[in-house]
Amino acid sequence: MLLSNVMLIKLFLKFYFRTQKHGWLSHESPEGRKMLEFRRSLPAYKEKDTLLTAVSRNQVIVVSGETGCGKTTQIPQFILESEIESVHGAVCSIICTQPRRISAMSVSERVASERGEKLGESVGYKVRLEGMKGRDTHLLFCTTGILLRRLLIDRNLKGVTHVIVDEIHERGMNEDFLLIVLKDLLPRRPELRLILMSATLDAELFSSYFGGAQIIRIPGFTYPVRTHFLENILEMTGYKLTPYNQIDDYGQEKMWKMSKQAPRKRKSQIASVVEDALRAADFKEYRPQTQESLSFWNPECIGFNLIEYLLCYICENEKPGAVLVFMTGWDDISSLKDKLQAHPLLGDPSQVLLLACHGSMASSEQRLIFDEPEDGVRKIVLATNIAETSITINDVVFVLDCGKAKETSYDALNNTPCLLPSWISKVSAQQRRGRAGRVQPGECYYLYPRCVYNAFAEYQLPEILRTPLQSLCLQIKSLKLGSISEFLSRALQSPELLAVQNAIDYLKIIGALDENEDLTVLGRYLTMLPVEPKLGKMLILGAIFNCLDPVLTIVSGLSVRDPFLTPFDKKDLAEAAKYQFSRDYSDHLALVRAYEGWIDAERDLAGYEYCWRNFLSVQSIKAIDSLRREFFSLLKDTGLVDGNTTSYNAWSHDEHLVRAVICYGLYPGICSVVHNEKSFSLKSMEDGQVFLYSNSVNARESKIPYPWLVFNEKIKVNSVFLRDSTAVSDSVLLLFGGTISRGETDGHLKMLGGFLEFFLNPTLADMYQNLRRELDELIQKKLLYPRMDMHTHHELLSAVRLLVSEDRCDGRFVFGRQVLKPSKPSVLETKTTLISRIESGPGGDNSKSQLQTLLTRAGYAAPTYKNKQLKNNQFRATVEFNGMQIMGQPCNNKKSAEKDAAAEALQWLMGGNQAGYEHLNHMSMLLKKSKKDHN
Repeated sequence: MLLSNVMLIKLFLKFYFRTQKHGWLSHESPEGRKMLEFRRSLPAYKEKDTLLTAVSRNQVIVVSGETGCGKTTQIPQFILESEIESVHGAVCSIICTQPRRISAMSVSERVASERGEKLGESVGYKVRLEGMKGRDTHLLFCTTGILLRRLLIDRNLKGVTHVIVDEIHERGMNEDFLLIVLKDLLPRRPELRLILMSATLDAELFSSYFGGAQIIRIPGFTYPVRTHFLENILEMTGYKLTPYNQIDDYGQEKMWKMSKQAPRKRKSQIASVVEDALRAADFKEYRPQTQESLSFWNPECIGFNLIEYLLCYICENEKPGAVLVFMTGWDDISSLKDKLQAHPLLGDPSQVLLLACHGSMASSEQRLIFDEPEDGVRKIVLATNIAETSITINDVVFVLDCGKAKETSYDALNNTPCLLPSWISKVSAQQRRGRAGRVQPGECYYLYPRCVYNAFAEYQLPEILRTPLQSLCLQIKSLKLGSISEFLSRALQSPELLAVQNAIDYLKIIGALDENEDLTVLGRYLTMLPVEPKLGKMLILGAIFNCLDPVLTIVSGLSVRDPFLTPFDKKDLAEAAKYQFSRDYSDHLALVRAYEGWIDAERDLAGYEYCWRNFLSVQSIKAIDSLRREFFSLLKDTGLVDGNTTSYNAWSHDEHLVRAVICYGLYPGICSVVHNEKSFSLKSMEDGQVFLYSNSVNARESKIPYPWLVFNEKIKVNSVFLRDSTAVSDSVLLLFGGTISRGETDGHLKMLGGFLEFFLNPTLADMYQNLRRELDELIQKKLLYPRMDMHTHHELLSAVRLLVSEDRCDGRFVFGRQVLKPSKPSVLETKTTLISRIESGPGGDNSKSQLQTLLTRAGYAAPTYKNKQLKNNQFRATVEFNGMQIMGQPCNNKKSAEKDAAAEALQWLMGGNQAGYEHLNHMSMLLKKSKKDHN
């Protein structure tokens, strides 16, 4: 006991002198005294003793602090300083979670600055792909997802003394999930302290969830903010609303978005919510012109023209100070920014600094919003709800609020997510208003009437009640938390059972859960990868099938904002630039080529020029590059890949195989391609007819010579749209899709309960089922034994590659499908006809290797070749196998002659020049013989 106390004192002294060196206790300097005075002026400081007493006496406390009280920056410091003073500093470990990466980074920088030290010493941060912490870090700010990842490998949070969950009022999915996990953890860790912090008044909900936890309320510190509702704005400025000056300009490529705003009989959800409030409103105290304007007000619109007018009004008439404009999403921000930059005043950089803030922007770009502009320049920030509570822009004096936020909702009945603008809550409106009073008295302009504000809900609906739950369910199983339904029933507010069951069914379909809802081998691998399960599946198969490089690019690209840009004034050029990367009906393969082009340009130090020329987002491309490295590192940890780039990329050039891996990951996201006279339509199992987003490469095609499209994301706006897609053949779907079941007749195969049907020759159907069974067994074996050498299964893999590369993609197994000629020359069709006589064939395989694959798969010995030189100095080769000799055509060298002879043999084996069904039938007989020989 004495020894342990001595060691503890030594640790304390070491930590004490190290922190002394950095000056956090040194208030003698003018900067130190000024910082201490500032900290003492915050309302949170006045509650310091009360807070620390509550933390020492209670395992859980709830802090409800209004905007500007200093809870986020001060409470973690109070705890750290208290632990140091009580000789526990060396063993103190505080984790403070934030819902967004920008807030984790900016708050950690602020706290380190207040402590007079560099970031990464006693204070650090960790977000996805970035972090700054050292061996002396005792206070770590991180995103909620980072803490959940830690819980995967350390269920008891060993060594952590305090967990602070900030901004819990936002009710994100990760935050609600974390609360259930922490509630279960607390009895096992009685010494662990949990501090929940909320910026709103719903503290009782969280207190009761944790058995009546003590609530500490801290008043806010904001200057008075004068509020102007729409009726006040119109009365004050004389601005007139008409049915036509409210339509927001999103540019030609989003005409569908603009057309929605035109007056129409059928009201949208966002209009119908406030319809009664508007009908009952009384505006008689306002001028007739104002009343007329209000009668024309369109709740569908953001109000670009009104925002532009108000910004000019503020710049010309109001005191200095930054302006924060709350928008719904990136489309609104970028389109409004384009509009403002064309304005003579607002677009003049010598008078206005125009910035944007969105969650998907690069960290370096997001940080610009905190910089103060030069004297005489007014800063205007266009932001989403990320700026409500997660970040504080200190010089904001004016706020413009459109009253809406883009929110994902989930239609459990149709199993379809919907991304639609919706009205914010009263609490959110108050938070937005509070942003204007941080440094001096401010002004808030609500771009909607007071009666609409009064109709808002008090709080936002929790994310767990309005989004798909697949990833959450997988996390529950990975943490061994028991039954998914039972666990989620213990949430603050439980999701509906149908939504839970949909998620469980999906995880069973993709093979992550078995029939007992336990993790499969594949499911265990998926829990190690911080991506959606379908993208994790794609990574895993890309590693197994040695085509990892393009798959890393695809998965990374689907995890960030679309790198393809479509500027309003250069739409045609941008579309042409994207289309140059497309030649095979796949958004995902177009992305691969765009990224590979950037890599080549970077070698010549021309990456920026390449992105500018091809309308690519530099930030998105660089984010893809970073994510590729992260995902590869995680795959190395699983043992599926090693440091040998040659082995895991041996087949990366085989685009047919990469297409199959895409299908393996995205299934059951699939729709059928139905052609009519001039175009085609798409139908999915759950939604009926669906549409392609206008920026998809497939949206530009009049015909798609494939029977199926797999897609990553569908979203319901008015109709259901597919964001990105890849066309696939029958063979790809049969070998890399879902579980195959037999139909009512011989040769009839089904998937997805019969939504997908195939009608084949019975022998051919047996071949596909046998191959599929062998393929599934191989994948399972590789997952169980990740170091297993795949070369021992070369014959099977080569046969699979040959099938997917030689399928002519016209859907001949689909009943009643019209066989189309491709609208552009198909490399695939040429290869089938010529069977790669002397050039490299599909996936780099020439005819010699294809022939050897077929023969060894069928149980024959490898073929041998004899060459004869002709009088004209050309060569003719003869190939021998199974007592047969087949002669090729004369060629210029021996190598080409042998390939030609092999191609001749392949044509004979596959039934002459016939392709498709007939050559596959010949192959099935060989493979059937192979089965007999192996038994």
